[in-house]
Amino acid sequence: MYVITGATGNTGKVIAEKLLAAGQKVRVVGRSAEKLQPFVAKGAEAFAGSVEDAAAMTRAFTGAKAVYAMIPPSMTAKDFRADQDRTSDALAAAIEKAGVPYAAALSSFGADKPAKTGPIVGLHNLEEKLNKIPALNVLFLRAGYFMENLLPQVGVVRSMGMLAGPLKGDVALPMIATRDIGDCAAAALGKLNFSGKQTRELQGARDVTMKEAASIIGAAIGKPALSYTHAPAMMLKPAMMAMGMSSNMVDLILEMSDAINSGAVAALEKRGPQNTTPTTLEWFAANVFAPAFSGKAAGA
Repeated sequence: MYVITGATGNTGKVIAEKLLAAGQKVRVVGRSAEKLQPFVAKGAEAFAGSVEDAAAMTRAFTGAKAVYAMIPPSMTAKDFRADQDRTSDALAAAIEKAGVPYAAALSSFGADKPAKTGPIVGLHNLEEKLNKIPALNVLFLRAGYFMENLLPQVGVVRSMGMLAGPLKGDVALPMIATRDIGDCAAAALGKLNFSGKQTRELQGARDVTMKEAASIIGAAIGKPALSYTHAPAMMLKPAMMAMGMSSNMVDLILEMSDAINSGAVAALEKRGPQNTTPTTLEWFAANVFAPAFSGKAAGA
């Protein structure tokens, strides 16, 4: 039995579907039983519960040979770091109490740093907690910058005719599509060929700067002259809050961006076949960003 937390999210959905397609027994975890029904229709067992509830997660993880552990994002959280720590406490306690032998955990590049990296600090702490479970074999997937983080730029392009954000335009990012993270996690869980405490970076197809991203996205949406502007925090914070983010989450994102800009958050592994994933930003721009920009569902 595999247990997938965050099963309705970008990575968890891919993992659950891949394992089900391979004929594995899968238990999907999410807050909403209704949203888990598509997996049930494919043969999964549903478990509705909060990942912040250690007792519930212990029940969910009981009988599992492997767990996919992740901390769901919350753009509206009043204190996201506190939410992260409650979740990582619950996940670690449940994994240990249920005697789970294997886990793959979603982490991030920069999780080697204990402070001043915004929401990545919560993933550093998750790694630390799971590392303290003696019998657990755990693989931390330190993913790069999500391509999906570019989707809020749809509104920026519509209103301002450019991309704009807190990252410097010439900083090269290991940019990855979340579907590739799901694929890598599903493959690792299917094989269970890791032992002890391991980290593996997932760096995307190649490093991309925000200026390059603007050019690629511009080509996909028919705006070849699309540019990127590195905007100051005092301008960005009210704009990001107007998009529905909490003040706390905006502050954390800006702190993370500063850490990326300074080089404090960066990939540590040399790029190679083991950490390079197939989806290019060109594919993402054409198949995900462009449909969102035009108001069509991806793949429609």
